[in-house]
Amino acid sequence: MSREGKLAKNTLILSIGTFLPKLASFITLPILTGYLTQSEMGTYDLILILESLFLPTVTFQIQTAAFRFLIDVREDESKVKEIVTTITAFVIPVSLAALVVLYLCQGGLNSTLRFLICLYFFTDGIVNVLRQICRGLNDNLVYSISAILSSLGKMIFAVICVYWLKAGLMGTVFSLLMSAVFSLVYLVFKGKIYKYIDLRCFSKEKLMEMLRYSWPMVPNCMSSWVMRVSDRIVVIFFLGIEANAVYVVANKIPSLLNIAQNTFTMAWQENATVVSRDRDASEYYSSMFRTMFDLMAGFFGLLIAATPILFKLLIRGDYGAAYNQIPILFVGMFFFSMSTYLGGIYVAYKESKSVGVTTTAAAACNLIVDIATIRFIGLYAASGSTLVSYLFLFIFRSVDVQRIVKVRYSLRHMVIILSIMLAESIMCFMQNPVLNVINIVLGCVVFMAINKNFVKAVLRKCKVYLYRRRKASGNGSGTAPAKKVPSDLPALAVNKSSCCGCSACYAVCPAGAIEMKADEEGFLYPEVDAGKCLRCYRCLEACAFKKDQAQRGYGGSGK
Repeated sequence: MSREGKLAKNTLILSIGTFLPKLASFITLPILTGYLTQSEMGTYDLILILESLFLPTVTFQIQTAAFRFLIDVREDESKVKEIVTTITAFVIPVSLAALVVLYLCQGGLNSTLRFLICLYFFTDGIVNVLRQICRGLNDNLVYSISAILSSLGKMIFAVICVYWLKAGLMGTVFSLLMSAVFSLVYLVFKGKIYKYIDLRCFSKEKLMEMLRYSWPMVPNCMSSWVMRVSDRIVVIFFLGIEANAVYVVANKIPSLLNIAQNTFTMAWQENATVVSRDRDASEYYSSMFRTMFDLMAGFFGLLIAATPILFKLLIRGDYGAAYNQIPILFVGMFFFSMSTYLGGIYVAYKESKSVGVTTTAAAACNLIVDIATIRFIGLYAASGSTLVSYLFLFIFRSVDVQRIVKVRYSLRHMVIILSIMLAESIMCFMQNPVLNVINIVLGCVVFMAINKNFVKAVLRKCKVYLYRRRKASGNGSGTAPAKKVPSDLPALAVNKSSCCGCSACYAVCPAGAIEMKADEEGFLYPEVDAGKCLRCYRCLEACAFKKDQAQRGYGGSGK
């Protein structure tokens, strides 16, 4: 399968595991905003933020090493056992010890809530490690299904505990715990990770090697946490916890852009790592940057146009002040998405220190801007500092990554697209019905215009899928005998005497697997993409030169 094909396949599978958790958070959002007080909503958000920082930090982000190191040894079971055993033997005791300390530090909460929080942190921490192991072993489907189970658990128990039993913050934390338990049970048994755990395979040397890779990610994790949490802390300190709840709600809709970004990034990191060893890595990274930029800009336009509708559907309670923060946060999230793409190149070349350095600099920028402006512009300081810091991170990485591999950018194209995005943001901010309609039209037109190749590729994939289903259905019905399908590619242009360049084969191919390419004299001849070809041999049937081959059921080994 081609590199682009592998990326598309992994993106499709991983999209299931990233879309549904986001969907679950939006389904439960009306319940949480309707049944939790603003104080409880602010506390709930702080629990989630702390969960994303605490265990990854105390375990030195070793789960990132699980993914990166397993990619290189997938076929070597002994090395897989060594890595998996070493990671689990390190993570479990370190996490338990750290959570005992955390429990004792939560003196302001009742003992039951403290216990639930610690148990949730531990369970979710183990789940995250096992998911990265699955990704490293190329079990992306297991990863995605575990996320689906987690999402279902979160939705079911949120309805039971918060909506029905009205258990408030306690019920909310319990729903998080149960969602993590569902995912953990599935990963252990369906993922069969237990078969790779053998304490005899524990290696202190391997542990130190992985920690040398992962510990620079700790500043990155802490800096990312600072970028997300410093806004909340500064808002709470200067404006109060109720203002923090408003800011939390404002972040919900822009986080939708993370669905596309997270899905692509997880698949991209694996692809980027494999491609890093290829000679054309620079050209590939440059091409994918343009693709990523246009996709994120297109999704940005669609989502910001839908914001007025989504806000009315999803937000309950007195959160009207959150709306004006959303366009600013959307722009910031766009630059964060592009920064994450460039971060994938760092991961591919094991430049984990660069990830930490760039993120730390951006976190400092975020905190300085936030503190300096909040007395003057209030809540806009939080959203504005987020935008400025993510823009800084994007520019920093765009320049810094050039020392590793040359990535070419089209500045003219970027300026045009960013100008359109600015206009879309302003129209959303104005909250004018006429401008909202214009924004919807503009968002759709821009998405189609800059992503037409992407849209064509998706439609072609759907067409191929439907064709295969139709073909399988026809063979299974007994109405038509199944044709013998040879395994070789159709031999369309073994030599010039067997092809006239009429493009008939190109025209009839249902999968778009044939491309007409010019030879050294400028004449067009067909070339078959092995990753796309269905071996249906319609091209041979359409070709006057090849009908004899089709009748014999012969494809040949040439192109």
